[in-house]
Amino acid sequence: MSTHDMPKSGGSRRSFLAQSAALAGVAMVGTQAGAKTIEAANILPTVKTRKGSTPKADEAIRMGIIGTGGMGGGHLHAFINMTNQGKCNAQIVAVCDVCDLKAEDARRVAEEKQDGVEVASYRSYHDLLKRDDIHAVLIASPEHWHAQHIIDALEAGKDVYTEKPMTLRLDQGLAVRRAIEKHSDRIFQVGTQAIMQPKYNKARDVVKSGLIGTPVWSQTSYCRNSTSGEWNYYGIDDRWEPGKNLDWNAWLGYLGPREWDPKVYARWRRYKDFSTGIIGDLLVHVMTPLIFSLDSGWPTRVVATGAHVIDKDMENHDQVNLNVQFEDGHTMIIAGSTANEVGLETMIRGHKANIYLNSRHVEVRPERIFVDDIESERIECEDIGNDQDALRLNWLECIRSRQPAKSNIDLASKVMVAVDLATRSMWEGHAFSFDPEKMRATKA
Repeated sequence: MSTHDMPKSGGSRRSFLAQSAALAGVAMVGTQAGAKTIEAANILPTVKTRKGSTPKADEAIRMGIIGTGGMGGGHLHAFINMTNQGKCNAQIVAVCDVCDLKAEDARRVAEEKQDGVEVASYRSYHDLLKRDDIHAVLIASPEHWHAQHIIDALEAGKDVYTEKPMTLRLDQGLAVRRAIEKHSDRIFQVGTQAIMQPKYNKARDVVKSGLIGTPVWSQTSYCRNSTSGEWNYYGIDDRWEPGKNLDWNAWLGYLGPREWDPKVYARWRRYKDFSTGIIGDLLVHVMTPLIFSLDSGWPTRVVATGAHVIDKDMENHDQVNLNVQFEDGHTMIIAGSTANEVGLETMIRGHKANIYLNSRHVEVRPERIFVDDIESERIECEDIGNDQDALRLNWLECIRSRQPAKSNIDLASKVMVAVDLATRSMWEGHAFSFDPEKMRATKA
């Protein structure tokens, strides 16, 4: 992640928000209790709009990475490895991070692994976006920076891959949606890789065929366990020195100013102002492909609960349970835990039959009263290997073909409604509704 100056004085900030709200054109939907209010949006393009470029057939896709920490570093290695293996033709030519140590380490690794490729390192992401020779940008900054980075990258004419969740709050997600509508020529992908698993395409086909009857309700989960507390595995480096080799204020952005806290900087997913925790970091992986399979429209009513059962030091919850209802009446039950690893079976329950999705394959089994009409069926699905690599390759292929990416803005917007309303429900103690026509959330 990198530097972005935001007005600090009351008058300039009010002016900034007024302009950005006009641009975003979406209503304020609020935030969880205890966090700063985030209007629609603290989002305003800060770079001059430029026309993007598409790489030629025999040309490498030249990429920049904003945010070179855990996920950013993982993507860097993955894209270079896939290119070296002949699976794609891409080059990492620029990296950016507010921490000079991280940026320099990423630059060094990228140059060592890419023979003859010169890699530049930046502290300001604006400097990276100004480069006309960069086709695409991968965003792996903390959640509260995603929206600004996405919109600025689109304005700079870049194709974009962003880590999940798409944004921290729904108002920011809707602002991103409008920006993508404005820049409809750009390719946009959200890093929810399970969408690439063939079983979800097969399940979608089964649902659309009418074989299971009307999908009544579905269930899924993402559960894991820890002895030391979730996300505490992100280490703290004693060499970090704010004001010297790390721009703490730039990292905070609109959530600053605050006193330097290396735990917040390294483990921000544990803190409710900076992350939705289990919901945005884990549950998006399982919600996204199931929402795709069902094609039930927008979430329209969400109620959720969260608790601190084991990890009482973590500000975000270590146990969450969501109930999400969609436009067509379908209800999805979602469980998440970082204190117990046994989750729910992933399945879609229809009036006539049920679809089981826990394995790589699709199992269709009739309801008891329809066994004479519907036969049990197992639909074999191919093993695609690493689904995250498959999603990365999908993005690169779409950059060349200019076809929409698999985990696109329409799907990501629906997921963000569920994420944001569930988060608010937990912290505020209310059910929330969403009106797809007005694109507005309210207490139910």
